[in-house]
Amino acid sequence: MNASRNATGAFLMVIAMAAFTCNDALVKSTTSAMNTGQILFVRGAMTSILVVAIAWWMGALGSWRVALQPAMLLRLVAEIFASLTYISALGAMPLANTSAILQSLPLAVTLGAALFLGEKVGWRRWVAIAAGFAGVLIIIRPGPDGFSAAAIYAIASVVGAATRDLSTRRIGSDVPSIFVSVITAIAIAIVGGLLVVPMGGWQPMSSGVFLRLALASVLLLVGYQTIVSAMRTGEISFIAPFRYTSLIWAISIGFLFFAEVPDAWMALGIAIVVASGLYTFYRENLRRAKTVAQGCVPEAP
Repeated sequence: MNASRNATGAFLMVIAMAAFTCNDALVKSTTSAMNTGQILFVRGAMTSILVVAIAWWMGALGSWRVALQPAMLLRLVAEIFASLTYISALGAMPLANTSAILQSLPLAVTLGAALFLGEKVGWRRWVAIAAGFAGVLIIIRPGPDGFSAAAIYAIASVVGAATRDLSTRRIGSDVPSIFVSVITAIAIAIVGGLLVVPMGGWQPMSSGVFLRLALASVLLLVGYQTIVSAMRTGEISFIAPFRYTSLIWAISIGFLFFAEVPDAWMALGIAIVVASGLYTFYRENLRRAKTVAQGCVPEAP
């Protein structure tokens, strides 16, 4: 896979992280007004309307049987699981903390790519992955009673998101990215609607809350489209580290709008996680350069 495709994928990942982090901040601001199911339903319904309209305008609405493909089904389940657990974590943890834990996602994706997609990972990157997850433990700092519910939610969301990203690579290239977004948005809205009553029932929405979720739905659409395109454009091991740009947004927004100030332990954990991820990126570049120098063409993942 050539450098230009990797560069395009990296740029798309940066845009996706900015959109998702701003979406997270808006959603976090509504968690005290309604339950997770209602948030998923309202935001998902508005996102669905937007993506269906765009897909129809692009002529990208295909056969709904695509949703029955194993890779698509797995992606939908993983996305719904990740959304539920992450919004639950947002309501119980500072934005910077949840975002920092999510930064272990590139390591989880690299691990998953090695275990399930056959990508080669040397012992140095295995050590980096282990160090990165140690950094997550420093961020979480489980107490004598173990992990808090919020920490479990955050970790579970990483597992779901990693599964989502890996399964995206198995969806046929003939399926437009916007149609993947259509199916995902509708599925999340339906599941959110089904969970409204079990999670506490419908709560009236003020105009301010509604507008925040409307903006969140637009940002979510941008995030959906760009992350799907990113994961289908370049190599996972090259693109994944660019998720770290979301930390800049999360820490800044957390400080400015939620009065959240990261402490020294969290800063240490973030540094370890980011360093571990960047090291895996560095090792992958060395492997790719060595392959090219030997006159071989690396296989597409």
